[in-house]
Amino acid sequence: MSGENMKRFSTDLAHGEALNGPDAGQQRLTRLKKRRKLWLSVHLWLGLLLGFFLAVLGITGSILVFYEEIDNVLNADLRTVQAPAQGESSYRSLAEIHAAAVAAMPPQAKLGFVDYPADTTASYKFGFIIPSAVADGKEEWQVHVDPYTAQVLGKHLIKKAEDIFPRALIPFVFRLHFALLSGETGGIIIGIIGVILLFSVLTGLIVWWPLTGRWQRVLSIKRRASVERFNHDLHQTSGFYTFPILFAVLLSGVYMNLPSQFMTLVKQLSPGTQGFMDSPHSLPIVGKKPIDLAQALSIVQSRYPEGRVDWLSPPGGETGVYRIKMIDVPELSRFWSERQVVVDQYNGAILEVRDPSTRATFGQTFVDWQWPLHSGRAFGWTGRILVFLSGLACPVLFITGLIRWLQKRRAKLSRHID
Repeated sequence: MSGENMKRFSTDLAHGEALNGPDAGQQRLTRLKKRRKLWLSVHLWLGLLLGFFLAVLGITGSILVFYEEIDNVLNADLRTVQAPAQGESSYRSLAEIHAAAVAAMPPQAKLGFVDYPADTTASYKFGFIIPSAVADGKEEWQVHVDPYTAQVLGKHLIKKAEDIFPRALIPFVFRLHFALLSGETGGIIIGIIGVILLFSVLTGLIVWWPLTGRWQRVLSIKRRASVERFNHDLHQTSGFYTFPILFAVLLSGVYMNLPSQFMTLVKQLSPGTQGFMDSPHSLPIVGKKPIDLAQALSIVQSRYPEGRVDWLSPPGGETGVYRIKMIDVPELSRFWSERQVVVDQYNGAILEVRDPSTRATFGQTFVDWQWPLHSGRAFGWTGRILVFLSGLACPVLFITGLIRWLQKRRAKLSRHID
């Protein structure tokens, strides 16, 4: 081939590559846009169908991040005590405090939980259930006791058997958040909604992803933009920046509402993992009287003196166990310093200990982190604030998504009219 022909061939080849390259890129971009349009439709309808529930879950979840602080303010007369100079060292015994709370309730009342004082100015909170003549009904009460005098500060009716909704704000918000005020059935529904919302936030990330590499456009809100553009950017950026937290919170919510189904999958991937429903049981001993709450706490504190008692729960039935949670345990974990101990109600044996140092499998670590991540407590105040803000972003996502859909709908109708 002559030099002139070689030069002409090279020129034609370069010209062909210049044509074919952009064409191939444009075809790929067209395919991606068509695929994203499909995901956009999926994301849109999931948002329209379940966006309201996402907003409700988000708002109630944000409230529950600070439920203890809110409850203390609303019930300051029951939750606040005058601390003597000696502080916690002058507490009356738990046995005496427990006896005072039991004496304030009818004989048929059953203890459900004990919230230990959060600081030297806080009272004990005992939760009781009183069986009712109403079918499957029960009354729920809280009794507050001064830890320094063992005097009952007052009783608080949470819910009567015939009540549809709890009478106290925080219990109402809890049941709305976890079960739509519909008991066990509502809890299952919320779990299913959580699974679908997980898919929804994933499709939102797919739709958000810039196909042309214009990252600045999708990571910020345009200044001095039109109302339509501002709404679009607000929906897009709030969804992106809260995505990791929303995904983690939704996933942990599915675990808590659908524990059996969730654990079935986790155990397939990580054999030996145990969920909160897999805890050991007490073995009844003929003629053996169960130990009391104070004895169970003493056994745990003698073995694990570090940290502060957060809550205690008594056995539920003959094979039930004592559960005692310690928080602020030093040298346990940088992010989550909690230890939960399970005690046999008959012989006082420690049946199980759960803390960051006892996890034998990756699945166990994954499962044990679900509640701390859901509540934000895994990272202290930083985690709680992030979960709080992400919850507030949920109604923003629903409202801006709804507005965006209405804007497009009006524009489409206008084109048809024209």
